[in-house]
Amino acid sequence: MEQTPIHEIHNPDLLRFIPVESKKLIEIGCSSGALAREFKKISPGAHYVGVEIDADYALLAQRYCDKTTVLDIEEAGEDFWQSMSDRDCWIFGDTLEHLKNPWKTLKKIHENLPDNGSIVACIPNAQHWSLQVRLNIGDFRYEAEGLLDKTHLRWFTRQTIIELFDEAGFSIQDGCPRILNEPERDKYLPIIGEMAKLTGVDPQLAISDALPMQYVVRGIKK
Repeated sequence: MEQTPIHEIHNPDLLRFIPVESKKLIEIGCSSGALAREFKKISPGAHYVGVEIDADYALLAQRYCDKTTVLDIEEAGEDFWQSMSDRDCWIFGDTLEHLKNPWKTLKKIHENLPDNGSIVACIPNAQHWSLQVRLNIGDFRYEAEGLLDKTHLRWFTRQTIIELFDEAGFSIQDGCPRILNEPERDKYLPIIGEMAKLTGVDPQLAISDALPMQYVVRGIKK
């Protein structure tokens, strides 16, 4: 399947949650290498590995990564995991949702991550108000990119992101919602609140969870 279109824009919120003291980083789904480019400005001495499933993307990422590997992380053998067992920061920028089994991948990272290591991820929010509206009218159609990216295989909300990390042995230490300026949402949010009230859920919490387009989280071993 054709991959999500490549671009040269980095995610500033994801960058902000990468520990600046990280010395050996690995980014799964490094795309053009834009995030590596920006982190290298902060910590030029860090060693940054980029992993890409698309060979053309990996070639571009070589401009900024110290090393690039063309690989499907879910097909990685023990030699890969052993060679990356010194990585003190694993990065997933809108990548976990593309995996068949992100639970298994995170558990494998947990097994190989140094005790002082961390994992940083940006994950789309399946509870976003626009998806709730589209589901309500049956308009659930895959697109080239965005929340309904045709290469997405898994869907997460704030609650299930916490569960995903917890089940893999990680504790989420920090994070933030990525909320865009979407004035058109205002006419739908009260309805989302009413639905939550009917199910016995705090309507304000349901509205709050419908706002983020994505969540950025940083986890460490429990």
